Amino acid sequence: MRIATYNVEWFNALFDDAGALINDGSWSGRWDVTKAQQTAALGHVFQLLDADAVMIIEAPDSSRKRSSVAALGQFAAQFGLRANAAISGFQNDTQQEIALLYDPLVVKAAHDPRDDPGFPRFNGTFRMDLDVDAAPDPVRWSKPPLEVALATPAGPLRMIGVHAKSKAPHGARNDAAAIRISIENRRKQLAQCVWLRGRVAAHLEAGDDLIVLGDFNDGPGLDEYEKLFGRSGVEIVLGEGDAARMFDPHARVALSRRLAAMPVTARFKRKGKPYLQALLDYVMVSPGLRAKAPKWQIWHPFDHPECYEDRDLREALLLASDHFPVVLDISL
Repeated sequence: MRIATYNVEWFNALFDDAGALINDGSWSGRWDVTKAQQTAALGHVFQLLDADAVMIIEAPDSSRKRSSVAALGQFAAQFGLRANAAISGFQNDTQQEIALLYDPLVVKAAHDPRDDPGFPRFNGTFRMDLDVDAAPDPVRWSKPPLEVALATPAGPLRMIGVHAKSKAPHGARNDAAAIRISIENRRKQLAQCVWLRGRVAAHLEAGDDLIVLGDFNDGPGLDEYEKLFGRSGVEIVLGEGDAARMFDPHARVALSRRLAAMPVTARFKRKGKPYLQALLDYVMVSPGLRAKAPKWQIWHPFDHPECYEDRDLREALLLASDHFPVVLDISL
């Protein structure tokens, strides 16, 4: 089976309220890219991915007037994708849902949120002391993770799709405000990862096969504020000390070779500056799945040889999003 995660920048802007692709020459949510260009690029990428299941981060909006599932269904039909069924979880107010696009002839999927002791459902409130004042602070997800019960030919599999809080200091008017907001955002991001780890630990203790995948907006050695807190959110979710561990090879490289070149899953344009590249997207697997010798790939247009050598695919990846797909191939 092929399972992937893909953060599609402003996917929502490509659809009207009925879920139909706009697909014209008007500007998309991407800088200097039309809706038609982004739509064609995404169609090409998804066709070549040919995945059994794709966890889409920043999927089209679900609200009173719009449906992420309907939009993804029409997108799949437009490009003849065999992954043509979709589910989404708890709605949010950001116009960026988390949704799973999957092949219904291979797997069956259902939104199956859990509520473990001390770790509520992801649309609830988790309490944790964020500012070291001995008083618990309320923590909420702006984009609640999508918990999926997946029925595969080899048996049940759990998936959790994640879009953790950004640490970027949006709204800062000066350097002091940027530092303050960055620290506040990192505290919230780490708290979300503690909450997520609670759910992960429960599944591992139960012996479930589990995949946690998506955009963590974080990673080992990613920024200077990690030194202040001593660890990244990714390390928390993977597991620390004697706890049962999740595994992602790209995270392992980042943890063990912080001074060397790291894998990259996202590439951001900055006015007048070089591109900012970062490892933000992960596909973490539980020990039982790791024992099946899965293979990971990042479809980076310049770092992945096959993506680079295929000019059409390379250009499509650059037009489609500021993130690149992370792909897991595993025998199930």
